[in-house]
Amino acid sequence: MSARSRPHDVHDILQNPDEHVRFTAYVDKLGHVADANELDLVSRVLTDPDQTMAQSAVLRHLDRRAAGLYPGPAYEGWAQAMTQATIDHPFLAERLREWSLFRAITLKLPWQPEDLLASSNWLQLKTTAGTNSEAIEILAEAGRTKRIRNTASIRLKHRSES
Repeated sequence: MSARSRPHDVHDILQNPDEHVRFTAYVDKLGHVADANELDLVSRVLTDPDQTMAQSAVLRHLDRRAAGLYPGPAYEGWAQAMTQATIDHPFLAERLREWSLFRAITLKLPWQPEDLLASSNWLQLKTTAGTNSEAIEILAEAGRTKRIRNTASIRLKHRSES
């Protein structure tokens, strides 16, 4: 989608009956939104009648932003704002909670093993690729799936060999 044909606002995007076109337009707008307008745009995208598509576009945005922000202090305020925007969308709110847990584990801030064990496969697999040996050991022993336990075990074995 060229900048020339890019819809100017969410209202314009909503006029297109093709959810694939709307998804692409939402992802594009979310990828270029100024920080000051992000909360409003996320909230407006989530008004789309195709909730599966809208939440998928927002999820992609949350993952992209969280991946860039989690190591730094700006993450906290951003996560609080996005939690408010997604409060009526349990899957998105849960993903934000998991990003906060991932941040705590990665930065060695306080976290609870039971929270990691109760987390999604997504977070457990992401954690196995990280650097927190305690978290990886917990997942090697009690991760949700055989794949997670094996991945964590292999990661621990490689770390002990190097």
